[in-house]
Amino acid sequence: MLCRLVTLGVKIGPLIKEIGIGKEVDPSHFEGKVIAIDALPTIYEMLATIRDPKGGYLRDSKGRITSHLVGIFNRTCRMLALGIRPVYVFDGPPHPLKLGTIEERRERRELAQKKYEEALAMGKIEEAVKFAKQAMMVTDELVASAKELISLLGVPIITAPHDGEAQAAYLVKKGEAYAVSSPDYDSFLYGSPRVVRNLKMTLQKKEKPTLYELNDLLSKLGITLEQLVDIAILIGTDFNPEGIEGIGPKRALELVKRHGSLENLLKQKRIIWKFEVPPEEIKKIFLNPPVTDNYKIEFKEPEREKIIEFLVEEHDFSRERVEKELGEVYKRIEREKKAGIQASLDMFFG
Repeated sequence: MLCRLVTLGVKIGPLIKEIGIGKEVDPSHFEGKVIAIDALPTIYEMLATIRDPKGGYLRDSKGRITSHLVGIFNRTCRMLALGIRPVYVFDGPPHPLKLGTIEERRERRELAQKKYEEALAMGKIEEAVKFAKQAMMVTDELVASAKELISLLGVPIITAPHDGEAQAAYLVKKGEAYAVSSPDYDSFLYGSPRVVRNLKMTLQKKEKPTLYELNDLLSKLGITLEQLVDIAILIGTDFNPEGIEGIGPKRALELVKRHGSLENLLKQKRIIWKFEVPPEEIKKIFLNPPVTDNYKIEFKEPEREKIIEFLVEEHDFSRERVEKELGEVYKRIEREKKAGIQASLDMFFG
């Protein structure tokens, strides 16, 4: 069984929080817009939050995990019902320079899985829940079932050459999507003009998405995109996970603004590079990442009967709940048809 491990987002959150950028918006702000969803961390987020009382995944009668399907179905239907056009961007094969990091994290997750099982056997539920979240892995089977459901919903899927966030950022830079939706900020490092977090589409009105602008971030920090990448490398990325010892987000910002660049810091021996991957290679990956133009953004009507067969008959979902969510999507489709709106990209960027 092959597993896909999501790597950790670069820890630039403290800088963003300190400068106070990002504005809460109503989900209706994204009506009529294409949103590029960084699929893998989104699925991890769903697996982390959609759980049974003992911290385990939701499963069907055959023991197959369905937590991610619950999340994808509900979120996607609510987006479509509101006129938001999601495009799911999946990771391709891991970048060769990430393989060492991925293996280390695989080992940590396997250890967490063992601790989860031990805590559960001893009835330590709170401890079990903690270890369960640390042990999360997305198998190829989970990815395949997610893609099947997304396709049945009529939503486009794009597979990146390597990193999904790089490809998603590329769509926004090209003007084919409005923003990247992701639990982290990594798409900024790949130059995405906008990132939206917390676009969960829950029915709890208090939980609103937050929209962040790259220009706002760079302006408030007083740096360039290349310097933002330098800061990320100093803190630690998936290609040099530990970062430079003793340097956190604030210190990294201070050093880059004072000395201009990572290259200057190395030349002046302000920092010591101890990683196998050369720093210039890491910068190149962020500033000129591998992306593809081999995709087509085309939205289709959901296949109602096949969705019901897949979710209700195969995975034991409630027929009533499935039909209710789909009903709202079809109401939107009918309204658009009556208004003479064509399902093409022209309608998304009026």
